[in-house]
Amino acid sequence: MGSQWRKVKLALGFNTCVHIPRDFDDSSSSPNSAPERFSGSISSSDVVTPAGDSSGDRRSTSRPSSSGFRLPKSGPKSPKGTCAICLNIMKPGQGHAIFIAECSHSFHFYCITSNVKHGNQNCPVCRAKWKEVPFHSPAYNVPHNMARINPLTPRDVDWTTLLRIPSQQLDAGQTSSSLNHAPEPAIFDDDEALDQQNSNTHNKNEDDHGIVSTLEIKTYPEVSAVPKSTSHVNFAVLIHLKAPPSGRQQNGGGNNTEQPPSDQNSRASVDLVTVLDVSGSMGGTKLALLKRAMGFVIQNLGPSDRLSVIAFSSTARRIFPLRQMTDAGRQQALQAVNSLVANGGTNIAEGLRKGAKVFVDRRCKNPVSSIILLSDGQDTYTASSRPNVETNYQLLVPNSIHRNNGTGLSIPVHAFGFGSDHDATSMHSISDISGGTFSFIEAEDVIQDAFAQCIGGLLSVVVQELQVKVECVHPSLQLGSVKAGSYHTSLMANARMASINVGDLYAEEERDFLVTVNVPVDSSSDEMTLLIVRGLYRDPITREMVDLEETSEVKIQRPNIGRTELFVSIEVDRQRNRLRAAEAMAEARVAAERGDLSAAVSVLESCHKALFETVSAQAGDRLCIALSAELKEMQERMASQRVYEQSGRAYVLSGLSSHSWQRATARGDSTDSTSLLQSYQTPSMVDMVTRSQTIILGTPQRRRILRPAKSFPERHGREQ
Repeated sequence: MGSQWRKVKLALGFNTCVHIPRDFDDSSSSPNSAPERFSGSISSSDVVTPAGDSSGDRRSTSRPSSSGFRLPKSGPKSPKGTCAICLNIMKPGQGHAIFIAECSHSFHFYCITSNVKHGNQNCPVCRAKWKEVPFHSPAYNVPHNMARINPLTPRDVDWTTLLRIPSQQLDAGQTSSSLNHAPEPAIFDDDEALDQQNSNTHNKNEDDHGIVSTLEIKTYPEVSAVPKSTSHVNFAVLIHLKAPPSGRQQNGGGNNTEQPPSDQNSRASVDLVTVLDVSGSMGGTKLALLKRAMGFVIQNLGPSDRLSVIAFSSTARRIFPLRQMTDAGRQQALQAVNSLVANGGTNIAEGLRKGAKVFVDRRCKNPVSSIILLSDGQDTYTASSRPNVETNYQLLVPNSIHRNNGTGLSIPVHAFGFGSDHDATSMHSISDISGGTFSFIEAEDVIQDAFAQCIGGLLSVVVQELQVKVECVHPSLQLGSVKAGSYHTSLMANARMASINVGDLYAEEERDFLVTVNVPVDSSSDEMTLLIVRGLYRDPITREMVDLEETSEVKIQRPNIGRTELFVSIEVDRQRNRLRAAEAMAEARVAAERGDLSAAVSVLESCHKALFETVSAQAGDRLCIALSAELKEMQERMASQRVYEQSGRAYVLSGLSSHSWQRATARGDSTDSTSLLQSYQTPSMVDMVTRSQTIILGTPQRRRILRPAKSFPERHGREQ
């Protein structure tokens, strides 16, 4: 019996399902006994109660109550026989225990205990304030300020209990209920003010800030020497950036899943707006998993972080204003999320308009701002299907959050395409227009891990408004090109100077840019200084600009021809391979969109062959191996038009998003792909994904890993 329950838990991905004790005894119940308050067996005739009499095998009946958790043959049911949280059908006797609240509404037990675990003490249907709530094992670990109603026995360790809520805690939920049902204001200037805690955080860190290293800049010329009598056209120089580590104390080996990693004495606070699709297609398991993922986000935001929630279907509504995630704020946010119901169409543009309005109208602002957008469908109100992609999809993103629009707002939209029916082109366009990333969630149960990876980055921003300036030193030099992906670059009229607008960097995040120059013949000296690279950025904690005092100079030797031995830089060559692969993916996508899949596959195959003729590939570079695997996977997802429509397009676009921003995105299903090492992922992202997987199953090593859109090996300095 216990084995069947464990299979149900693993299949659903919940660790909040009720657990059948090893010493479960069918004979302990009697059809003639009084109705028990708890029942967790597969058979509706078997009855178990957590309250027991230690003097015998027969368990005693606890005090009658208006609330109960039972699996009856017949009894009260929720409207239409469905659980109001996950919207799945509730049928007695099929292994899903049912909790009947004191307000007579019924829920799956594993659904309602998740709410209670996160502090929700109101009925998700009628918003009634409960006096008694179910609580999952271990029963002796009672939440703060809650009292057990039924006595604890040894058999209760893996079971459940009812907890009585103090009257003062019942009153705390009133604010959230009022907010959810209050008329939406015309101006969203009701954001919660940033209290003195934020200021204290910044002041406290000024003393510690000096011990944290600054941004690191390294340069690598294509070759270390060019003969005096020789010129070199399109000579490549790699600019490598690495952000400083976070000042946050790392988890010392243990998995502390109860406390959020939000040491805000060492990181910048975040204003986060989640724009969530609750159209009819999001019903059932999708909505339940979305609520669970949002619960994880809420629990891992710190008390100085603020969250607002926008829900959209045919229209959009702000269901939760911008509030700090204190204990009370978390509880109210969870209540708002758990009240979501799926119905209607898909109006992404209206959802984003409301999300942008939260930022435009707010009175105060935290240093970091971002939008998380999730949708499983296509916008049927603003953008038409496909003919003029560039024009139509621009309409989905409010002008106020277009990157490089000169308004001063910098609000990236990190878009998540959910399932096989979402419009990957629109989601990718939305993220690219705003400066965010696009992730493809193919397997539904990966949504929490995908959100975890995203907020793991957002909660570790250490560099903002980063500008990299490149200047020619030798009087005969001019810059030929600056390859920086989606980052905005500007080249001066005389081609002697260029700048790259990098923006925000997460802790220990890396960026690689290639610039080219034409090296002239020069016999005047044995050494030539080509370029100087400088960096300027804002520290998000002190809010002060940091001008890097140490500039990085690019020098090459100019020997006589008889002394020349040229060695190509592996660092430069591997980045050329990365750019070559990204260009091939973009070209293949264009061919696939016009229906020529054979041409698309041919482009990918040609790039695959070219990679293995490079210097780094011949040296056994792991990056080339990973790039090769990525190109092969894309070829497989272009096997037919049906496969491309279902997953190929989204897979390619999420990969392009990751390459162009050099930032981790999730894509495809969750795959045990240990042969492909992960890159673009930062340590903070890895920590947060591990936390997510530990909460779900308790042992992340056994869980399928979240594969990023670029599964590359560790880079500079981290390679073995």
